Amino acid sequence: MSGASKLQKTYTVPNKLGLHARPAALFVQAVQRFRCSVLVAKGDTEVNGKSLMGLMMLAAEQGSQLRVTLDGADAAQALVELDKLFVRRFDEA
Repeated sequence: MSGASKLQKTYTVPNKLGLHARPAALFVQAVQRFRCSVLVAKGDTEVNGKSLMGLMMLAAEQGSQLRVTLDGADAAQALVELDKLFVRRFDEA
């Protein structure tokens, strides 16, 4: 994919229970429809952000820093959707 459309942002996991199955599924749903690759890293571990199992493997607890790298035609739109999701705290209290 083109390096010209590569975006990166670091998010802090806001959820009390971390990035467990439900918020991880919402993350995947948010980015899956976009034409871009999505990589999510916690520390030295990097996974495919369009993979529920990959996200679960990160074991991202509340307060974890996640570096999200998007690359492709729809990277900017995907980033907007992720921003909304994190601001809404994945619709959890």
